[in-house]
Amino acid sequence: MQSTIELRVEKIGQLFESFDPMPFRERDLDRNAEEYIVGWARELPGNSPIKIRVHMPAREASQENATAVADAFSRYFQYRAEITAGSLMELFRIGRFSLLVGLAVLAVCTAVGQLIGRLPGASPFGLFAQEGLIILGWVANWRPIEIFLYNWWPIVRRRRLFERLAKAAIEISPLDAPP
Repeated sequence: MQSTIELRVEKIGQLFESFDPMPFRERDLDRNAEEYIVGWARELPGNSPIKIRVHMPAREASQENATAVADAFSRYFQYRAEITAGSLMELFRIGRFSLLVGLAVLAVCTAVGQLIGRLPGASPFGLFAQEGLIILGWVANWRPIEIFLYNWWPIVRRRRLFERLAKAAIEISPLDAPP
């Protein structure tokens, strides 16, 4: 079953960023239009295809630019999906580096804790320092663990949403057309 997002505009130009000098099919979507579309798309079932129905006056719908709206939406959301995929790769790169640093800190803390624990006459302090250093070593691994277990999920969800929106069927519906 296809889910539909309804938009109403008075001019095609309302859909696109006014400061972008490119033709419609290559322009960025207006920030408000994007937020509206993405916000509604988040609420739709994740497995159903999306249709975006744009209601506009017949004089706007009949212009040649109206046919370019579908290409513009597809290109824009595909671009957003690619940017989001790049963010995911960057997050994993940071995660790998953080994991390397965290494991190095854990190894150093464990080694220093073992050395302190073996010092003569440092029995109560040695145990305290040894345990504290092991805890510090594991805390140093908190960020990479958080990245690899949890932080990537929302980014993948956002990328999938943009990919679904890039494939969305676009329908231009004239408002004042005769029935």
